[in-house]
Amino acid sequence: MNNTELKELRVTAAKCRQKILRMCKAHKAGHLGGANSCIDIVTALYFHTMKVDPNNPELEDRDRFVLSAGHKCLAQYTALCQKGFFPEDLLDTYGCLNCRMPGHPDMKKLPGIEANTGALGHGLSIACGMALALRAKGLDSRVFTILGDGELAEGTNWEGAAIAHHYKLDNLTAIVDNNGLQIGGDVTRIMDFSPIRAHFEGFGWVVREIDGHDMAQIVQILDALPFEKGRPSLIIAKTIKGKGFSKAENVGKYHFWLPTPEEMELAEQENAAELEALENE
Repeated sequence: MNNTELKELRVTAAKCRQKILRMCKAHKAGHLGGANSCIDIVTALYFHTMKVDPNNPELEDRDRFVLSAGHKCLAQYTALCQKGFFPEDLLDTYGCLNCRMPGHPDMKKLPGIEANTGALGHGLSIACGMALALRAKGLDSRVFTILGDGELAEGTNWEGAAIAHHYKLDNLTAIVDNNGLQIGGDVTRIMDFSPIRAHFEGFGWVVREIDGHDMAQIVQILDALPFEKGRPSLIIAKTIKGKGFSKAENVGKYHFWLPTPEEMELAEQENAAELEALENE
């Protein structure tokens, strides 16, 4: 990938962060921290890696994306919107009663959503089922799922990890958004699953580690998939909770954000400055 294409992806990610703020502003709340920590990866998936078509969301041989950490749906909603799956004004309905954009993804309400998620720990097993089904149909499509490091304490993750290795699901890639924080504080204090790499390698996965905000690294690692034929791939992405808003970065209380007008103004100013700098590079 050349520098112009990388710049375009970075600009797209910044525009997605802008839309995340728009939704938080409309609803006066939102899971900013995790959405901002994973949006660079989500952007690379939707705008570089995955085969998806906003004009045909049910395309049979499309790639599938499962956001296991469903509370980070702001990231997926913005990427789908930016990709053209639905009009921008729908963003302003986020979180409203009976809206199409609830606080966790709902596959019955919005095109491009592949699974209802938010009960943490289930996304990996759902993704395994999808990968098995695609293989049974003889399709070359791939399945991607993003897990939060805080949800690794859920036992269903490890059932999925075992299934993926047993059935040699090399069409499956899991990505851990390793930002180190969850709603109750530091992940390693609440339930320490480090070293994450060793745990997944023990289940037979091939593991790589990257900086989850370095778009060049993200693209390079996604282009290398699958890491090994006949084995599932795991990417551990080291990220910053609340990335893109200085007050929120690595601060646990911004896991779920109730913005004051002053905070929102500052966040919007910082995002606008970042976007302008990227566009002028």
